[in-house]
Amino acid sequence: MSDNDLELDVNEELNAPEPGDAGSPDAGDDGAEDPTAGPQNFEEDGRADKALDFVVEVLTKMGMDCTVDLMENEAEDPPSDVRIEIIGDDASRLVGKKGLTLSALQFLANRVINRPALVRRHVLIDADGYRTRRESALTSMAMKLGEQAVAEGKIITFEPMTAQDRRIVHLALAKVAGLVTKSEGKGDDRRVQIIPTREES
Repeated sequence: MSDNDLELDVNEELNAPEPGDAGSPDAGDDGAEDPTAGPQNFEEDGRADKALDFVVEVLTKMGMDCTVDLMENEAEDPPSDVRIEIIGDDASRLVGKKGLTLSALQFLANRVINRPALVRRHVLIDADGYRTRRESALTSMAMKLGEQAVAEGKIITFEPMTAQDRRIVHLALAKVAGLVTKSEGKGDDRRVQIIPTREES
């Protein structure tokens, strides 16, 4: 892929409409928080390799001293997820303040592999273990607050989060009995609610 090809591909993706914009409750969030997204009987379609190639190309052009690997999904991950790990001397520089640089790279990778006519796949990029640490902390917090919501029978609302962080919370609580989660609000004020459910007598 030449420099011009890369620029054209990224520009096309940035100007393309979001998959699922019409009628989607999370339109504008890059669809990143739907824990059930992806086909049930998933078969690899080559987009994982496309995402990997894109990330490698970007880091090479940035002159970053890093190794980029396509990782196997965790057991609890939707099978259509694409997990990419970046390690090496410059990996920590890719995180940025509060993970913003890493989020930007992840956003672009998602736009590159997702076209309106295709079933959505989520690219999850980690650098220097940042995402892993944050995902672990958010999952632990979500589980504790989920238990609290069920025990007290009260709705618990998180502070505003990014789409990726909200998705982590949704996934953590997706199979917990006695509660449901949903997102409320718009834009930067969008947040997750943990809602206890009552069993019918």
